[in-house]
Amino acid sequence: MDKPFDQIHIRDLRFRCILGIDPAERKDKQDVVVNLTLFADLRRACGSDQIQDTVDYKILKQQIVAMGESSSFFLIEALARRVAEICLAHPEVDRVRVLVEKPAALRFARTVGVEIERTRTDID
Repeated sequence: MDKPFDQIHIRDLRFRCILGIDPAERKDKQDVVVNLTLFADLRRACGSDQIQDTVDYKILKQQIVAMGESSSFFLIEALARRVAEICLAHPEVDRVRVLVEKPAALRFARTVGVEIERTRTDID
C-alpha cells in the first residue's frame, strides 16, 4: 500500500528575530510569520488516538520559536531552511513545506515571503 501524504498545518506562527542584510535590519528584531505544512502518515494516530503516534506540534512549535527568537539570519531563505530542518528532525515528518514571511520588508507590500519544500534526503 502506498504511503499517504496526510497533512498537518501550522498557520501564522509569529516570532521576532534579526533578519536582513541592511544595517538597520540587523539592529532590532523584526516580526516573522511562518506557515508550515507537515506531510506525515497519520493512519496510526487516526486509529490509536494517542499523541505518541503523531507529530507533537506543540513541541515542534516550541523548537521553531526558540530557534527563531535566538537567531540572526541575513536571508529569509536560510531561515526557511533551518525551520525545515527542525521539522524533518521529527521522524514522523516525511516532507515539509515552509513559508516564511517578513511583513515589514517592502513599503507598499503587505509582506514578502519565501516558500520551500524539503524532504529528509534534501536536508541530509
